[in-house]
Amino acid sequence: MFTEDTIAAIATAPGVGGVGIIRVSGAKAFPLVDALFAGKSAVPLTERPNRSIQYGRIVDPKTGRTVDEVLLLLMKGPHSYTAEDVIEIQCHGGPVVVRELLRLVLSSGARLAEPGEFTKRAFLNGRIDLTQAEAVIDIIEANGEAALGVAVGQLDGTLATWIRRLREELLTMVARLEVTIDYPEEDIEEVTTAEVAASLTPIMADMQHLLATAKSGRMVREGITTAIVGRPNAGKSSLMNALLRENRAIVTDIPGTTRDTIEEGMTIEGISLRLIDTAGIRDTEDIVEKLGVERAKEYVSAADIVICVIDGSTALSEEEKDILETLKGRTAVVFINKADIATAITAEDIAPYGPFAAVAAISAANGEGLDVLGHVVKELVYGGEVQGDRGAMLSNIRHINLMETALALLTQAKENLEAGLSVDFIVTDMRSAWETLGDITGDSLRESMVDELFSRFCLGK
Repeated sequence: MFTEDTIAAIATAPGVGGVGIIRVSGAKAFPLVDALFAGKSAVPLTERPNRSIQYGRIVDPKTGRTVDEVLLLLMKGPHSYTAEDVIEIQCHGGPVVVRELLRLVLSSGARLAEPGEFTKRAFLNGRIDLTQAEAVIDIIEANGEAALGVAVGQLDGTLATWIRRLREELLTMVARLEVTIDYPEEDIEEVTTAEVAASLTPIMADMQHLLATAKSGRMVREGITTAIVGRPNAGKSSLMNALLRENRAIVTDIPGTTRDTIEEGMTIEGISLRLIDTAGIRDTEDIVEKLGVERAKEYVSAADIVICVIDGSTALSEEEKDILETLKGRTAVVFINKADIATAITAEDIAPYGPFAAVAAISAANGEGLDVLGHVVKELVYGGEVQGDRGAMLSNIRHINLMETALALLTQAKENLEAGLSVDFIVTDMRSAWETLGDITGDSLRESMVDELFSRFCLGK
């Protein structure tokens, strides 16, 4: 679906930079920019080679004043990002000159693009599907190499290809079932329903396999929430500083120094971690510290990974035993700290409270033994069933919810088949599942949802 409007927006980030880019897309992009462009050649831009770069000046047609020297990147539709005629004006990156060039383009007849409108046009014009469109914003917002890898895989169309294969198989089965409705006298319903029930099993297994990647995919996309807990003076803040390689948290010998959470981001094995240093967990009458302790306990329940720091220079305290008990059922790493001072506690002392993802003796003061965290992160994200193609991971909550809905519909359809219910009910559930999977790729998406999705994009993309 092509639109008559020609749109324009600044495509580079705000602020001072080496280069600024104004993107123009639409049927009038070439003549509109041509009216502002002064180059050495008098050949109109529409007649110049596609995918070429043209050097010249942008001149205000009202005053004859040169605004800036520019390079024009010419991309003729349908072989462009939006599948329309596109020109990118590359100028010097000062905010004043970029805004002035945009003003001239808009005053010449272009309309300011809405957030995400360039990518929305690429989707509406059939150049990309909805999963690829969403991958664009995921690439821009990627917080680590792993998140970038998943987004690039999705941009390649791996997920969409996988889903479209499922939809084709479902549609074939729906068509076969509808034959039994249209031609009841042929007495083929029993055979057909048995074949469809058998065919549903591998499809549902594929969907369950993909849903099994959802937790890992979400962590890759959003980052892993990692809470550092322990009793006061166990070395939690020292550990955070060691992991970040900077003095982010205040470290003193005074118990209760950390009274509120301190949050910082870091990357391990290409995966983003949201590190949270919590208040030392202990019984206290201090109102402020008590609030910090309660918040620390909340993070134990909410975190993807809990790092429990044990003071290895003294025997295991009752407070530490209680903390270890609370970690049952959680993905937890136990660091026995202060290995450079003493070894009053060993992994054997910790074992009765496990199992844990890892138990290791470390020294937060000099950074020894911390590499075990990287192994745990890799196992959590890539272990087991999620070691396959990351491009086929489910990382988007919208995709996850729709896949779960489609699977529930097929489960209901299969149960109805096995119960011998009317084919009409079964066809309804299977067709609903087919449409729900189409919502992921955009093949059967409502226009209002399309508008809402692209409103989340940045201006100029």
